[in-house]
Amino acid sequence: MRLLVANRGEIAVRIIRAARDLGIGTVAVHSKADADALHVRLADTAVAIGPSPASKSYLVADAILAAAEETGADAVHPGYGFLSERASFAAAVAGAGLTFVGPDAATIERMGDKVAAREVARAAGVPTVPGTPGGVADADAAVAAAQEVGYPVMLKAAAGGGGRGIRVVADAEALRTAFGQASTEAEKAFGDGTMYLERFVERARHVEVQVLGDGRDAVHLFERECSLQRRRQKVVEEAVSPGITGATREAMTVAAVALCREVGYTSAGTVEFLVDDETGEFFFIEMNTRIQVEHPTTELVTGIDLVAEQLRVAAGEPLRFTQDGISRRGHAIEFRVCAEDPERDFLPQPGGVGRVTLPSGPWVRCDTWLEPDGTVPPYYDSLLAKVVVWGADRTEALARSRRALDEFSVAGIPTTAGLLRTLAGEPWVADADFHTGTLEHWLAEGKGTS
Repeated sequence: MRLLVANRGEIAVRIIRAARDLGIGTVAVHSKADADALHVRLADTAVAIGPSPASKSYLVADAILAAAEETGADAVHPGYGFLSERASFAAAVAGAGLTFVGPDAATIERMGDKVAAREVARAAGVPTVPGTPGGVADADAAVAAAQEVGYPVMLKAAAGGGGRGIRVVADAEALRTAFGQASTEAEKAFGDGTMYLERFVERARHVEVQVLGDGRDAVHLFERECSLQRRRQKVVEEAVSPGITGATREAMTVAAVALCREVGYTSAGTVEFLVDDETGEFFFIEMNTRIQVEHPTTELVTGIDLVAEQLRVAAGEPLRFTQDGISRRGHAIEFRVCAEDPERDFLPQPGGVGRVTLPSGPWVRCDTWLEPDGTVPPYYDSLLAKVVVWGADRTEALARSRRALDEFSVAGIPTTAGLLRTLAGEPWVADADFHTGTLEHWLAEGKGTS
C-alpha cells in the first residue's frame, strides 16, 4: 500500500509515522504555505496541490486525487477536518479506484446528517435527547415544536459540526430570532441550512466513546471526557471520564457498539453523548466518522494505535481484538495548545516563532508539527500541539500535566499553554466538578488571564 495523507499539521505527521511503523510508503500533499512543513519532509513523496488558503488546496478534492494518481497511491487517509467527513470525497476516492481510510460514503452521509443519525440511534435502541424527529422547515415550525419539547431548547444544524449552527434559546421570541441566524450560519458552513431541535440539558457532560469496526463486528475502547470546552470547542480531554459511574460507562459503551453494528461501521469513529449530571441519564448526540483530535488519550490507556488499526482495516484485515481483549490502564489527559492570546479574547496569533521547547520525559507525549524558527500560517486552525500525559491515576496524570505544561515554550507568539497550566492546577478540575459550561464561566470571571 502507498498512502496519500490528505491533510496537514500534527495529524498528517501522526498518520505518516503510523504508516512508517507498518512499512507503508507515504505521500504528503501541501499548500504553498506548507512547502517546508514537517509532514512534507517526513513523507516519502510530496506534491504541491495549490495556494495557501485551504479552499484552494486542502479542500480541493480533484487536486488531491490528481496527486494520488501522479504518485501511484493506493489509499487516501483524510485525517480530521477538511474533507474527512464529506461523503462526496469518500465516493470520489472510491470512484478513482483507491481505498478511503474510513467508512464508506453512504455511512458518512447517513451519520453526518444529525437527524438521520438520531433515527439510526433509535433503531439501535440507543437513547437520544428528546427533540424533533426530523428537520424543522422554518421559525414557525420550530416554535410549534418547542412547545412539545419544552424550553430551554437547543437549535442545531442537521449537517453541523464544530459548534457551528447551534443556539440555546429560552423562549419563543428568542427562538424566532435565532432560527434565521443559525440556519444562515449552517448554510454557509455546510451548504445545508436544515435545523432541528432538542432539549437543552443545563448541566451536561460531553462524553464520547471510541469505537473500531471492520464492517462485520465492532468494539469500543472506552470513553473520553470532553466537557471542558470554550465556544463549543474542546480544550481538554481525558480518558476515561471521571464524572460517570461504572454502570453508566457500561451502558454507554454497549450502546455505542450497538450503533456501530446497526450501520455496519468500518474504521475508527466516535459516538458522542450528553450525560445529565443531575440524573445520570445519557443521550446520543452525534457520531464522528473519522479519527478525533483527542484520540491519543485512548491510545495511552489502551495501548492500541488507532491510526494503525484504521490502516489495517482499510487493507481488508478483520479487527484484531475482541471486546474481552481490550483493557484500560491508568488515566490520560490531553491539552490542546493553540496559537491564541487569552488576554485578547483568544485572538489567533500567526507569525514567526523562534525557540521552541516541547515537554518530554516519562509518560509525556507531544503531538505537533511545530519546529524552531518556523512560521505559524494564518490560513488554518490555530492548533500548535497536543500535550498528552499518562498517570497511574488521575491525580498523578494532573501532576504530570502541570510539569509538562511548565516545560512548553514558544518564543515569538502568545499561546494558550500558560492558561492550560493554570487550569490544570484548579481545585475544581482536580475534583472533576465541571460540565460543558464550566470553563466558559471560569474564563468570563477572568480566572484564566493574568
